[in-house]
Amino acid sequence: MNYLAHSFLTFSDGQIVGQFLEDFIRNRERFSFPKDIQDGITLHRAIDTFTDSHPAIHEAKKVFSPLVRLYAGAFVDVAMDYFVANDMSLNSLAGWKNHSLKVYSTLNAHEEWLPENFKRMLEKMEEDDWLYNYREDWGIKFSMRNVLNKAKYLEKDIPVFEAFLENKPFLQQCYNDFFPDLQAHAEGINTLLQMDHE
Repeated sequence: MNYLAHSFLTFSDGQIVGQFLEDFIRNRERFSFPKDIQDGITLHRAIDTFTDSHPAIHEAKKVFSPLVRLYAGAFVDVAMDYFVANDMSLNSLAGWKNHSLKVYSTLNAHEEWLPENFKRMLEKMEEDDWLYNYREDWGIKFSMRNVLNKAKYLEKDIPVFEAFLENKPFLQQCYNDFFPDLQAHAEGINTLLQMDHE
């Protein structure tokens, strides 16, 4: 999953920080953080493992696999954030805006734990309000462009965004079949993490 889904599937401020840090730290570094941030790192990994093994995500990858092969999962992650951001059963528009602002505020409040490369990204994320704007087609286009630009072995003009637009109803169904299961899984992992605190 991508940034919005990870930030939504959290149960504390520390977990928000850990969810974002996971992609920016080495495995051995996770033990240097407070327990609540470590929990967020653990939760991030559990979410990714569950996502990668879900049948609906395997179906969604078929949209992008012919274009980007092994990178299909990265583009599905971005696409799923579009459907999360537009899921009014999870949050209202005002609620999503407030969520985005809270995430930026929480991350900035924990600046001491953030690596420099993440701080630079956070500045851009907050300035352009990535989390809230995943609900827009142009927000997803921007994010998919970022993935293409970072991918070492992909041409930069591959029409992944066009594939997203053409297959939006199918991807929506994949999201519908997947996200409730992911929510339940994340809640179960959080319950186990809280038991470890006792």
